[in-house]
Amino acid sequence: MTQKEALEILKMGHNAFITGAAGSGKTHLLNQYIKYLRDNGAEVGVTASTGIAATHMGGMTIHAWSGIGVRDKLTEYDLEDLEGKPYLWKRIEAAKVLIIDEISMLHHFRLDMVERVIRSLKRSEEPFGGLQVIFCGDFFQLPPVARRDEPPARFSYHSETWHNMDLKICYLEEQFRQSDPTYLEVLNAIRDNKVSDKIVGHLKSRFNKKPNVEAEPTKLYSHNVDVDAENERELSKIKEGVFEYQMSSHGREKLVETLKKSCLAPEVLRLKKGARVMFVKNNFEKGYANGTLGIVADLNTYTIKVRTARGKMIEVERVKWLVEDGGKILAELTQYPLRLAWAITVHKSQGMSLDAALIDLSQSFERGMGYVALSRVRSLEGLALLGMNETALKVSAEVLEFDRDFREKSAISAEEFRDQNPDFVLNKQKDFIKRIGGSKREKKEKKNTVEETGKMFLAGLNIHKIAKERGLGLGTILTHLEKIKEQNPYFDFSALKDEIPTSRLSKIRAIFSKVGMSDGEYKLAPIKARLGADFSYEEIRVARLLL
Repeated sequence: MTQKEALEILKMGHNAFITGAAGSGKTHLLNQYIKYLRDNGAEVGVTASTGIAATHMGGMTIHAWSGIGVRDKLTEYDLEDLEGKPYLWKRIEAAKVLIIDEISMLHHFRLDMVERVIRSLKRSEEPFGGLQVIFCGDFFQLPPVARRDEPPARFSYHSETWHNMDLKICYLEEQFRQSDPTYLEVLNAIRDNKVSDKIVGHLKSRFNKKPNVEAEPTKLYSHNVDVDAENERELSKIKEGVFEYQMSSHGREKLVETLKKSCLAPEVLRLKKGARVMFVKNNFEKGYANGTLGIVADLNTYTIKVRTARGKMIEVERVKWLVEDGGKILAELTQYPLRLAWAITVHKSQGMSLDAALIDLSQSFERGMGYVALSRVRSLEGLALLGMNETALKVSAEVLEFDRDFREKSAISAEEFRDQNPDFVLNKQKDFIKRIGGSKREKKEKKNTVEETGKMFLAGLNIHKIAKERGLGLGTILTHLEKIKEQNPYFDFSALKDEIPTSRLSKIRAIFSKVGMSDGEYKLAPIKARLGADFSYEEIRVARLLL
């Protein structure tokens, strides 16, 4: 399936799994779809299983977005606690589409946890509460890693959620990273578990060979400590003055710290003229991509010039990394998109396209590790191989079996799409975007949705009637009223007394008094825990508005 076909299928509103070999343009496709959704006023949750992948798209980890954090199980009390977080309510209630990148690194049980939270807060029994959900990733790449105290790690396709999604499989067949036919043959053979003597011969031809490209190779290590030591050692050899460039940040403290850990640019970038560097962000207009190598040609306190491996001189400008949610910037970093590039970890190289790399696979301990490392490099001539063991060229038999199934289902999806009348496809796309977002004009009007609820409330309509007439959930209407109270503490909510019998309202108020405030507000979860199952969150929210 092509990128264009997959994009058109997503626009029709289908739940989908986007997959394909390394370099097939999966993240580029996601970014195209995210732009389309936002241009049309649709709220989209942009997430990934890892912080590094999330920063590539300006999103956050699925753990943070859903509120599950580091939990490895979800109790009823946990759900009640999450129900009491207003920001989580607003985020999930507003979302119409959820994207989860690097799905291969998300544990099967955590995907089920995420789905359960969203269904609970959406007050819906549909999978993910009725959201359109897009999974993206490649199960031949890095698998989920379990801590010692966690349940055994299994791929997300083993989750109950996966089997309830009715996913359209979109297996991208184009290749945008490697154009070298010999090297593509090598990578495809490893991926298909068909490594012959011929394939091994191609790789052995690169043993202890210097890459036949202008760039010096980046060394791929498995541990950060080796990477840091290598880079500092090589930097110290250069007899030039060192310049330091400090990262600036704004936003919520915890999100800023998470973004710093995920961002490949260092907090303090230490450079010298002649230092080997790597770009860690895409900017095709400027002539670089995530993984482009170069040498610092000139620098001072305010300017950095880099000559890339292909001879292009780039005057590097500071760029931003963002965490956005609902059109708001929650956290922001500003730094030059560079890092020292004598060495980098295999883990952090994921998603990069390297001109040249020096790789040692003699210590490979997991199936698929060799494929992950080798698929970073653009061509066979850009590879310097120090060694490899038997495990390096093997892939998981289970993944191989599932991948064949994904290819077959993708072929069916592609054939079905090609057989559809173009007018039918266009109308379905228009209907879907109208339902979840609307047009740019409608997006502008959406900003006044709180004001519209306020007007209807002042006109004497009760909250149930407002919800019905506006085609919104009761929780959304209560969120609007909470925003109104936040903006105007003296707004008259007395009409809400008719929503709850006096005896129940008195009981709720008594519990409010006993529990008290936390961080300047009344939290819902502790109140609900005291009141029990006989009282709904909606009643408690109404009572809180009357305080």
